[in-house]
Amino acid sequence: MRELVEHHRLLNASLFRGALTTPRVELVPVESRLGRWVPSSRTIEISSSLVVREPWGTVVEVLKHEMAHQYMSERHGDLDETAHGPVFRELCARLAIDGRATGLPDATDPASDRIASRVARLLALAESPNVHEAEAAMLAAQRLLLKHNLDLSAARAARGHSFRHLGRPTGRVTEAERALSLILAHHFFVECIWIPVYRPLEGKRGSVLEVCGTPENLEIAEYVHGYLLRTAERLWAEHKRARGLPGDADRRRFLAGVMHGMLEKLGRDAMAQQEDGLVWVRDADLHGYYRRRHPHVRHVRSAGERRTAAYAEGREAGRGIEIHKGIKGQAASPRLLNAKP
Repeated sequence: MRELVEHHRLLNASLFRGALTTPRVELVPVESRLGRWVPSSRTIEISSSLVVREPWGTVVEVLKHEMAHQYMSERHGDLDETAHGPVFRELCARLAIDGRATGLPDATDPASDRIASRVARLLALAESPNVHEAEAAMLAAQRLLLKHNLDLSAARAARGHSFRHLGRPTGRVTEAERALSLILAHHFFVECIWIPVYRPLEGKRGSVLEVCGTPENLEIAEYVHGYLLRTAERLWAEHKRARGLPGDADRRRFLAGVMHGMLEKLGRDAMAQQEDGLVWVRDADLHGYYRRRHPHVRHVRSAGERRTAAYAEGREAGRGIEIHKGIKGQAASPRLLNAKP
């Protein structure tokens, strides 16, 4: 309960510029709705089952939605429109809040997306079991993916942007995880930010990676994120076995090396694409959406892992990772990412 009250205070300051009064916040044992603003008692109700079952980021999005209702009640109480009328929807759009009347806040497009199917076919080019053929196919797929986003730049504003939280909340963000967020932000057409969350079942705070982008690019980013994490762990297990290491003392440094190696590889590929005239210019509409969600972002540098032999070997392994296909319905395949032996 204290965390919800604290999030209301922070969101009131960052999104609503302190326009809201402090309400009562209650957890209610109802399944029929996620949340509700009750003007008569000035109470925000949040479903207790939502808090227990869903990620904290989803709980915060529901809280934002109810805070928007509170704003309408306190600032536009005499307005003659339905609860989810045009003024309410405009407010939600301006603050990058999910303004739908029902359902969990979701960054995905529920319809079968023609564009996502095209992207899946592009990334499927890297299916060859031959390492050199796979690498050539991956570079071709990345080139086509860049052209795909360039071709769609004019229609992007009409499609809109959304968000997704990747991975489980952690107490400490490692250098490997930060490098992975840079991979996504620099090479997969999304904007990334580590946001604070609460872990109610553990009673602890943590951080989770949020990515913002178009639905199809969010889909790709989610798969790349998951498979790079798993592939890095597999490479560490192989390295540990090959070296006969008894413990995991060098694990974090090795994983950081893997991610930085992959980041370097993709950076070289991007430079080659620029030489061919394929240059991606920052999506202003996406950045606007990102800034509306996070209007007071500060970027902080953190010290990295010491550059040990384990880091260097991890970086070399990361340079050999080939990104294969990844789209809904194919998540179980262990070959979605390969690494050179």
